[in-house]
Amino acid sequence: MLSYEEYLALFRQHPWRHSRDAARYLRDCFDHFGKETLAKPGGPTTRFKLFDLAFLKETDGRRRHDYLVGHEDIQQAFYRVLGNFVREGRINKLVMLHGPNGSAKSTFVHCMMKGLESYSETDDGALYVFSWIFPRGRDGRTVGFGSNDDSMMRDGSFAHLPDAQIDLRMVSELRESPLLLVPRPERRRLVRDAYEAAGIQEVPTALVMEGQLGAKNKQIFEALLTAYRGDLRRVLAHVRVERFYVSERYRQAAVTIGPQMAVDAQERQITMDRSLAALPASLASLSLYETHGELVDASGGLLEFSDLLKRPLDAWRYLLLAVEEGEIALSQSVLPLNAVFVSTSNDIHLKAFREHHEYRSFRGRLSLVRVPYLLDYKAEQGIYDAQIVPQVRTHVAPHATYVAALWATLTRLRRPQPDSYDNKKLGQLASSLTPIEKAEYYADLVIPNRFSNEEAQILRANFAEVKHETDTWPNYEGSTGASPREIRVLLLDAAQDPAFKCLSPLAVLARIRELCEADDYDFLKETPEGGYHDHRGFVDVVRERWLDRVDDEFRRSTGLVEETQYLDLFDKYVMHVSNWVKRERVYNPVTGQYEEPDQKLMENVEGMLGVQRNNDSFRRDLISAVAAHALDHPGEKVSYPRLFPRYIQQVREATYGKRKKQLAEIARDVIATVNAETAHLDAERIARAKGTVERLENQVGYVEPSIRDAIGELLRRRYEP
Repeated sequence: MLSYEEYLALFRQHPWRHSRDAARYLRDCFDHFGKETLAKPGGPTTRFKLFDLAFLKETDGRRRHDYLVGHEDIQQAFYRVLGNFVREGRINKLVMLHGPNGSAKSTFVHCMMKGLESYSETDDGALYVFSWIFPRGRDGRTVGFGSNDDSMMRDGSFAHLPDAQIDLRMVSELRESPLLLVPRPERRRLVRDAYEAAGIQEVPTALVMEGQLGAKNKQIFEALLTAYRGDLRRVLAHVRVERFYVSERYRQAAVTIGPQMAVDAQERQITMDRSLAALPASLASLSLYETHGELVDASGGLLEFSDLLKRPLDAWRYLLLAVEEGEIALSQSVLPLNAVFVSTSNDIHLKAFREHHEYRSFRGRLSLVRVPYLLDYKAEQGIYDAQIVPQVRTHVAPHATYVAALWATLTRLRRPQPDSYDNKKLGQLASSLTPIEKAEYYADLVIPNRFSNEEAQILRANFAEVKHETDTWPNYEGSTGASPREIRVLLLDAAQDPAFKCLSPLAVLARIRELCEADDYDFLKETPEGGYHDHRGFVDVVRERWLDRVDDEFRRSTGLVEETQYLDLFDKYVMHVSNWVKRERVYNPVTGQYEEPDQKLMENVEGMLGVQRNNDSFRRDLISAVAAHALDHPGEKVSYPRLFPRYIQQVREATYGKRKKQLAEIARDVIATVNAETAHLDAERIARAKGTVERLENQVGYVEPSIRDAIGELLRRRYEP
């Protein structure tokens, strides 16, 4: 709580901090929490930590689960919009987040509001508002209007008087900057001098350089100035400056409103309010109006218009003009605006709006930011792991959320069109990707093994072009498909399936099949095309990918073959091929001699890979891929599982293929063990099965019911004759 002189001293210490408009404040909020660089398939990308909500207290744990998963490109797009506002010195557009239902538009805004709340509690994010203080003089009259009793002043101000000595306090409901109390010419000099002294290069905002007080505060200011015969210091002695904090709950500089049908600000005459009978006669004779409403509540912060386009056009026509002009005309006064205006809309309503004959006149006042569904199933899984797993009061089996996320992502993909690419070769390669191959390409840049190294390099180098192929399409990738909202409900239903004792992938797959048969959603009515939009067929595709994971975990847990064995074998193979290509000998550490590359070893591994014998081009392509990786990642050791995941998998498959009968026996023994039906097993088989179960539990996270479901399904579909 400060006097005006104390506030000016604070301003001179930190001129930038106390002269920001809402756009600069929100941009600084982004910067305050920092950012990090993430390794993505298309290259490094920036994520703002604000959207992780890590700053929320543990008592707000439920809200922390509502952080924004993915959408780093949307974060950067919004930050650029704020940067444009800063460069122009004012907020002159309405930011519209648009996309399909459930694509995290509201979550995006929620994270910003939570960030503003936390930022406003820091020194860098300190916000101040002023109010008028009128004590009663010893002569019984209000000081400033009839009484000149200055005896209650403390250091030339009434700001620090206790409430008992204050006759009347009038707040600035618009939370206007205290700097606006300085007349404009003097204010400009004050700000410029402070910026120059602090070495600030950016141009001050229009808010502090050109802004004016709202009607009520302007009338009070002028009445006091008249009463004090132009003595500004005595006028400012009545000003108390105090800190306030952003609060979404209490609608203070963070407000969300629905598609209501009225102007979002109103005013009422306070001089007719009997509760304000203590107003001095000089003020009571004025027509003072107090503004209220959502536009007023959001002043200084962020205002979200949820589903704005559900309003009739005439109901929000005023808004775009208000944003452009920075003020809105009410019945008795003009309301100055200082807030970042964000609206959300689904694509259906935006499409209809674009067909309206007045759309072009509105378009220049809108800044559109598209928010599609996620296309990375790993990021999609992160939504369910954060929001669903904590709510499920039963064991969540490994891969239950993976199954849901992968299926949801597959429903959103579009078939690549070769004619969309200038590079015909790239168009041919992209259009040949199946939905599951495209999903894995988006998530991990996995290139199908059927492509040559040259073709794989083309796909790796042009990831961004493939990813953004549909950006200009009306039905862009991520505009339709299963919504995360629907999948969340599906997972919660699956967790309550009486046929399973946990949230099992099998229960999830069963619920997905039911969803497909219901046919209640538009995306389910799409016609399959080249494997795409086959949402019912995707259930079987996802089941197979899940079983691939279960199979891999089961094999590892049996201990029949150590993981390092295939890696060592493949590493040895690459070494011999490299020397074969270079026509060099290989050092044998056993004999201590240099020998010719082992043709038998190379042919054995190539047999596992399904390569024809003496395939010279395959060997050369392999070494070329290793060399290209080394050039792209200097000083980094080559990771063959990352560079050749399919080859490693094939070597693994070939190794275990010889032990299929033994694996089937272990799988049956594992089921018998978790069912406590081991009477027919000898001690060795029981010990081996128990060891497998323990590794599945300790290393992977299974429990007996989920082992029963996963290994039972694996046994039926992969190991039984």
